Amino acid sequence: MAASMCDVFSFCVGVAGRARVAVEVRFVSSAKGKGLFATQLIQKGETIFVERPLVAAQFLWNALYRYRACDHCLRALEKAEENAQRLTGKPGQVLPHPELCTVRKDLHQSCPHCQVMYCSTECRVAAAEQYHQVLCPGPSQDDPLHPLNKLQEAWRSVHYPPETASIMLMARMVATVKQAKDKDRWIRLFSQFCNKTANEEEEIVHKLLGDKFKGQLELLRRLFTEALYEEALSQWFTPDGFRSLFALVGTNGQGIGTSSLSQWVHACDALELKPQDREQLDAFIDQLYKDIEAATGEFLNCEGSGLFVLQSCCNHSCVPNAETSFPENNFLLHVTALEDIKPGEEICISYLDCCQRERSRHSRHKILRENYLFVCSCPKCLAEADEPNVTSEEEEDEEEEEGEPEDAELGDEMTDV
Repeated sequence: MAASMCDVFSFCVGVAGRARVAVEVRFVSSAKGKGLFATQLIQKGETIFVERPLVAAQFLWNALYRYRACDHCLRALEKAEENAQRLTGKPGQVLPHPELCTVRKDLHQSCPHCQVMYCSTECRVAAAEQYHQVLCPGPSQDDPLHPLNKLQEAWRSVHYPPETASIMLMARMVATVKQAKDKDRWIRLFSQFCNKTANEEEEIVHKLLGDKFKGQLELLRRLFTEALYEEALSQWFTPDGFRSLFALVGTNGQGIGTSSLSQWVHACDALELKPQDREQLDAFIDQLYKDIEAATGEFLNCEGSGLFVLQSCCNHSCVPNAETSFPENNFLLHVTALEDIKPGEEICISYLDCCQRERSRHSRHKILRENYLFVCSCPKCLAEADEPNVTSEEEEDEEEEEGEPEDAELGDEMTDV
């Protein structure tokens, strides 16, 4: 029951409102499936489209550790200064230029029944109309025996940080269908995402849950069924169907990161300052991030994941011509051209970060096989086909044995939100 591209574009344009329909989805090959192609010239730096996810959810450990985000759009709810105070562990931390913080606490609203927080009336209403009526625990929000709380606790017990998925993304898929007047439309939209073989699905579940994944998957399926069973989606609640749903979220879920502090830093970067003032501000921000790294490590953002129909059609390349980002500090995904893209050319993003893309072909293939279950055949990989089949770590070990200095490993870049 495949959705037409009219369904897809109607959702992306109608909800996000700013998709430039300069793309089309085409079948590429049995190995790659479908891909996204330009239908007209797209210039470097141009936003190709802006997409809202069908569903999104904050990671459960991220929420438990007080990364406060809108329960619907994942917009960071802390003021930039509050964010800095929590991440540095310094309650007295003060930020210059507080007027650059974009968080509007006067607009925040909570669900009147369970008290979960939203950044605005619009998000509270949107959540209620799409899925929250089904998922709202009411006064049982903190009751450990509530079926949804039992499900979330079971998930946290088997999927630890760094998180890559959330059982609540699946819960919101089911709740969306349960609440929908046109259930078939939503089922068609969810069916757009790629399917895997049974063996590939097991690999994905193993990656998410670890060595004891079969028993853990069955426990999650039982709790998921007790909390959310829906006759129209009965196949999703069978052992095979639940494994497929799990694999769908595991391979298609796009990570989302938001940060009021990052937004403040970007606004500071845009200030026109005297050279001495610029130097002082940059030094302050550099020290702030050092303090955060010492206190918090790599976990800087409100984090979650979402299902994006158009973005999921973008295949991987180690030399991408487009990139994804979340510049609006919420779940709206922007896909931007990294170079001019001609009509008929495939739009490719990278599933690897910038440091991973600089590693050897063998290392890149290892990461992609383990996480996405495919072998890359992009131009860069084809050009490096004659390289020895050793990982970057093995290459570094060989250099150390030969007495050559090991290159210092580059630190991860800040997430561009």
